[in-house]
Amino acid sequence: MGRDKALLPWGGGTLLDHAVARLGAVCAEVRILSGSEARYLDRGLPVDLDALPDAGPLAALATALAVAAPRHALLLGVDIPFATTELLRYLCDASPSWDAVVPATDAGPEPLCAVYGPACLEPVQTVLAMGERKMTAFWGAVRVRTPARADLSAFGDPERLFRNLNHPSDYAAVGEGRPR
Repeated sequence: MGRDKALLPWGGGTLLDHAVARLGAVCAEVRILSGSEARYLDRGLPVDLDALPDAGPLAALATALAVAAPRHALLLGVDIPFATTELLRYLCDASPSWDAVVPATDAGPEPLCAVYGPACLEPVQTVLAMGERKMTAFWGAVRVRTPARADLSAFGDPERLFRNLNHPSDYAAVGEGRPR
């Protein structure tokens, strides 16, 4: 993106503010995963650093699971601004019988808009110790539910729900939440 995408303007605040608001509508406790450096302390929420610095989202998941234990953890990347609170509630409601509930589209799984249970912690730590960084690397060791496209469609077009803002052109195309 060329700059911290969490701080990009979005709907009168930032992408981070937007993610925090959606999580707060669904979860009793919201925490910020900020990678290997303490950022976003001004938001008044607990900020957790990755236990394994510079190891990417999988390390963030390990941190989230360790902090949330023995509860489930709902992850929502700041760059997924169209995932609705109703979708997030659905993922949480589907999680008690599964170790992870990870939606997927034709483009693949959406592991940063998903729910992970405590049974995922050890497998995540194991694959991290082996040098793995892929978010799906531990899936063989846990029970993962991937909701059907029809289930996801109840919350909107899945391609839009999980539209990631990874490049300046992605952000420009939606302009602070308004399609251009």
